[in-house]
Amino acid sequence: MRSRTPDRLCAEAVDLARTAAEEAAAPGTVGEHVDAVADGDRVVTHLFECKEPGYRGWRWAVTVARASRAKHVTLDESVLLPGPDALLAPEWVPWSERLRPGDMGPGDLLPTEAEDLRLEPGIFGGADGADGAGGADGSGGVDGADGVRVAPGVAELADAEDADVEPGSPAVQPDTTARGSIAAVADELGLGRPRVLSRYGLHAAADRWEEAYGPKTAMAQAAPANCVSCGFLVPLAGSLRQAFGICANEFGPADGHVVSLGYGCGGHSEAAVMPRPPRPAPPVIDETVVDPLPLRPDRAGGSVEESGPGEEFGHS
Repeated sequence: MRSRTPDRLCAEAVDLARTAAEEAAAPGTVGEHVDAVADGDRVVTHLFECKEPGYRGWRWAVTVARASRAKHVTLDESVLLPGPDALLAPEWVPWSERLRPGDMGPGDLLPTEAEDLRLEPGIFGGADGADGAGGADGSGGVDGADGVRVAPGVAELADAEDADVEPGSPAVQPDTTARGSIAAVADELGLGRPRVLSRYGLHAAADRWEEAYGPKTAMAQAAPANCVSCGFLVPLAGSLRQAFGICANEFGPADGHVVSLGYGCGGHSEAAVMPRPPRPAPPVIDETVVDPLPLRPDRAGGSVEESGPGEEFGHS
């Protein structure tokens, strides 16, 4: 096993290494010599402290070497490397994992992956059945003549298009009719979206909406009634109609948002006619009128009001 003791001549070439580091670095940013590490036979890396602002703990690494039986040390490379306590940038995270709701601005584009679990091909129908219903085999469509699976009704419409003939003699009719493309037929039926929401995407959206505007929120807990009985609720289509709607009350906290039917707020359409909580009875004030006492003559010839026992002495 070869020794990892630094070569003596290479280890002594500190001045050569410092000169190389100062040429690569900004003026005054090369600090004290930290260490000399043997990288191999007659190969040594000299480490210098880096004083560059923002590179705390980094070190300039200058590698020198010499040939076998040679007395002359040569320079290999100079590079800035992090030390054990260096200040490093956080680990890189892909943009798809860094993105958060509300990060997109005007003009921004958000590409969707081809294998996004929230989406599936539109010709298969989608989780909500908006782009076609499930077929007899449960696959969400039927086989077209070109081998592409399409939603029920698309194949029949295409076959009807095939039956159309051009005016004129049968002799000039083409041998095969020009069949309309599946995309054109699907677009005519309103099924032209390449991809639609999958069942996973539907459940993920429902969970988000339930958390933001659901029955467990503080607003819903203090509301006089739920959105299911509110006149400002706009129901959704498809299976989401059973649990969600859109608030159309401009003064409500959820105006324009998808809300759970169990959500509620103080802007309920029937809040004015709902029973109000009972109020305590007003305090009872005793306003009984007491008859005045009869007058009696005093010693000076006048009259005074008769007083009860003890009132002559200032007692009440």
